[in-house]
Amino acid sequence: MRHRTAGSNTRGRLLLTGKHLLLLGLSALMIFPLVLTVSTALKSGHDVKVNPFGLFSSFSTENIVRAWTVGDFGSYVVNSFLLSVPSTLLVVVLSTMAGYAFARLPFAGRSLLFYLVVLGLLVPFFTYMIPLYFQLRSMGLLDSLLGVNLVLASTGLSFGTFFMRAFFSDLPVELDQAARLDGASEWQIFLKVMLPLVSSGIGALAVFTFLQNWNNFLVPLLYIPSGEYRPLTTGLYLFLGGRSIDIGPLAAGTLITILPVVVLFVAMQKQVTQGFLSGAVKG
Repeated sequence: MRHRTAGSNTRGRLLLTGKHLLLLGLSALMIFPLVLTVSTALKSGHDVKVNPFGLFSSFSTENIVRAWTVGDFGSYVVNSFLLSVPSTLLVVVLSTMAGYAFARLPFAGRSLLFYLVVLGLLVPFFTYMIPLYFQLRSMGLLDSLLGVNLVLASTGLSFGTFFMRAFFSDLPVELDQAARLDGASEWQIFLKVMLPLVSSGIGALAVFTFLQNWNNFLVPLLYIPSGEYRPLTTGLYLFLGGRSIDIGPLAAGTLITILPVVVLFVAMQKQVTQGFLSGAVKG
């Protein structure tokens, strides 16, 4: 009996060790491209050509300077914020209000309207991107910050409404009743009672939406044909087309593109994790 127990423990430890080694190998495969990009961006141009896969074999900022000046990545960074921040605010505000209405306010056709909103999650953007182009052009919103921000916001409203409704639905109904007995209006209940209780969900939605809009490539490419407000994603694409052999500045441009979102995610990782875990449990 003891031999069986010892054998089972040994097999269990070997299995656990194998799982850990597998996870470590997969993690290394995922992290290596990012580490190589950072290393290439911070190496000298000569070292990139001589030893392209050597990690941190030298240190130089010439690639970053070339990408920032020659590639005009400074303007692309500003444009990315001009496209990502307003659209994210629009999604967060409208989704929070809509989620509250669908979860807490009784009105005729509430379930039907909610399912119609959620139906937007099932409709691919590719099915209506061409008609939307002509519609924006007829409205004079093509090639404008307002038009692109509206399109970016529309792509996140369905998920945002569904996500925030899960948070509001889980809050006790006694909160509404007590606030109404105290004479609070519906706006006061929403702003002062409900909103502070779903702050983790709002933070998670804001980060997720910002990352999605920051990394969006197709919407700016389609609806900013002149390139006046070209963001980092389309700017990196054009930079790649013109300098497909110059790996150093390309890596620097990639680093400039991903650095803001990495910093944002690391800074708000706790809020994002809490928000998504709470939403999963409450949904």
